Amino acid sequence: MSDSTATCIDIILAIILPPLGVFLKYGCKMEFWISVLLTILGYIPGIIYAIWVITK
Repeated sequence: MSDSTATCIDIILAIILPPLGVFLKYGCKMEFWISVLLTILGYIPGIIYAIWVITK
């Protein structure tokens, strides 16, 4: 599987469940916990943050 395919799958997972996409890329680091917090506070901010973190 190429890197772009993995990124595409991560983005799709980030849209469905933002913390999952971030977890698969970074594990249980700070990015994951920020994503969980933003998703709890609002689904859309969680998606935006997850996609931003995955693509940076």
